[in-house]
Amino acid sequence: MRGRLVIVFGSAVTKPDVFARCARPGIDLVAESDTRVLECHEPATIFANYNALLDQAAQIEGLEALVLLHQDSEIQDPAFIDKLRTALAGPQVGVVGCVGSLGVRSIAWWEGSVTWASFIHRYTELGGGDFPSLTWNEDDRPPYAQLGEVDSVDGFVLGLSPWVVRNIRFDESLGQALHGYDFDFCLQVREAGRKVVTADFKVIHNHSLELASDLEHWAQAHMAVSEKWDGRMPGVGAGGGSWQRRARRGEAEAAVTRAVARSTQLKIDARAIDQQRELAIMTESLAWKLTHPLRVLSGWQRRREDRRRSFDAVDGQRVRRVPTVLGRRLIGSDRRRRRDGTR
Repeated sequence: MRGRLVIVFGSAVTKPDVFARCARPGIDLVAESDTRVLECHEPATIFANYNALLDQAAQIEGLEALVLLHQDSEIQDPAFIDKLRTALAGPQVGVVGCVGSLGVRSIAWWEGSVTWASFIHRYTELGGGDFPSLTWNEDDRPPYAQLGEVDSVDGFVLGLSPWVVRNIRFDESLGQALHGYDFDFCLQVREAGRKVVTADFKVIHNHSLELASDLEHWAQAHMAVSEKWDGRMPGVGAGGGSWQRRARRGEAEAAVTRAVARSTQLKIDARAIDQQRELAIMTESLAWKLTHPLRVLSGWQRRREDRRRSFDAVDGQRVRRVPTVLGRRLIGSDRRRRRDGTR
């Protein structure tokens, strides 16, 4: 018997509607009778809010594990707690996540070798959609994917051992609001002799396609974490050659990245102009005008079918027909014409 051991969930809630729509249903799905949920509503950094949650959880008698969950993350795995217990039962395990990478040198953990990623990135832009990650679909896993010890995990879901809850804190001295908190925390845990591992949690991360909107703060966090750990943890903040050579190469790579981004934007703009030209030709044609009643009927039927999204947590497929970009533009053009009283 487990006695009075209890699993605790914690979340920094800055948008209550998002928490109620995403995180709370996932917690309710897996919660046991004695599970506790902690919410921090302070308008502070994620470093400070998560530390407040750690302080609260550390006082709970019989704490078995603390799960820190982003407010926009939804657990889809009924076996979540069983998998968490199995992972934490390993020797010296301190942190468990569903996305992990080896050879991580900076807060850009995805530049390492990702060995596990059992989550879906769900977005709302461009009509909405899902990006199943590396190991979400069990029948389509690459041969190199494996569970086990990693250098860092993504922080949108973190399972923490009682020892970590009582002894490790997020470093507020880094002066950051969000970026780098998870990588720095994993480094602290590893420096203390504990392990960071992955588990096959099925989680949906409801997140914008724009992964880092405040690039200046992200760059500052990148430098702050690298400077903190340079020389303390092998490979972190380090690279080939002298620091001057790495700095020059970093400037050159940044310039190349900006050039590529500019080129990509020009291509996108050109493609948009071409599509608008094709759209104008199509919507002015006689065939387009004659088939207007059929499009109206088809749109009505599609809206009835797509009124509610359905999601299969087993194979990660959404049972929903999503109109193409061109289709959405044609529908929008048709609506504008009806509003203006023309066809």
